[in-house]
Amino acid sequence: MKKTLLAACAGALAATAAFTGTASADNHAIGACLITKTDTNPFFVKMREGATAKAEELGIDLKSFAGKIDGDHETQVQAIETCIADGAKGILITASDTSSIVSSVQQARDAGLLVIALDTPLDPIDAADATFATDNFLAGELIGQWAAATLGDAAADAKIGMLDLAVSQPTVGVLRDQGFLTGFGIDVKDPSRWGDEDDPRIVGNDVTAGNEEGGRRAMENLLAKDPMINVVYTINEPAAAGAYEALRAIGRENDVLIVSVDGGCPGVQNIADGVIGATSQQYPLLMASLGIEAIKKWADEGVKPEPTEGKDFFDTGVALVTDAPVDGVESVSVEEGMNLCWG
Repeated sequence: MKKTLLAACAGALAATAAFTGTASADNHAIGACLITKTDTNPFFVKMREGATAKAEELGIDLKSFAGKIDGDHETQVQAIETCIADGAKGILITASDTSSIVSSVQQARDAGLLVIALDTPLDPIDAADATFATDNFLAGELIGQWAAATLGDAAADAKIGMLDLAVSQPTVGVLRDQGFLTGFGIDVKDPSRWGDEDDPRIVGNDVTAGNEEGGRRAMENLLAKDPMINVVYTINEPAAAGAYEALRAIGRENDVLIVSVDGGCPGVQNIADGVIGATSQQYPLLMASLGIEAIKKWADEGVKPEPTEGKDFFDTGVALVTDAPVDGVESVSVEEGMNLCWG
């Protein structure tokens, strides 16, 4: 698996080189915007670091914007309007509301800006010029397969709590949720939305806003429905940390399997500490740096980036991190995950 990851990183670096265009006569005339869901989540902090470093390297004027909380759609709309007015050449965005943002994105594209979705595909995905992201369905599927294999025969009687992102069901949340259930062996009904499943093993869904406080509150709500939940899916690692605190408050922190997605350094450390059983690691710095290079090439040559072969987005890679590997599910150790983590 380590060789596979190194090969994937080499491939991504090759793709980075392919996106890099000839330097313009006045690099500082090229403006770019990064719009994230928040500026506090370590995932988006690392994304901003990657974009900033690459922009400085290429002489691009980067402006960063963020919502006040995950789900702050209006702030993102205002940021797009600002970028258009400023004459930016491109926008990188992790959308809070992946369908409602489409009209604003179209305004930017109509004004000649290249718009790239990072991490979270728009709905529909081709509403953006390109998407650089983890295969979020695969990320969920890996932790679902790991959880089912870890439980073994007991998976047939599991009691599962689903800690999702937001009631608006942005694509990243749907893909991870549906991937987890598929990996666990549960019929997902309509794969474009979560919450319509009728498998009796699912205790319920609640939303977390992708932060620790939301994870704790959502876990408390689901425990009120069934205090014997023994498997918890979480949209990300801050939500997982909150869920753990809710479980610890009732003395059940040691007999519930928590899985998540992100691969930030605090999340990987939480695997070592027994808070999380496994997580799927993604690479936000790579997403952002590739995005800045794509904007540079668009400004210099008018060329848009191409998706990964066989996919409708550019796949920036994913790896399952755990210190309790199972047969049939490829993974890396916590030590390897720490070498690749962020935040």
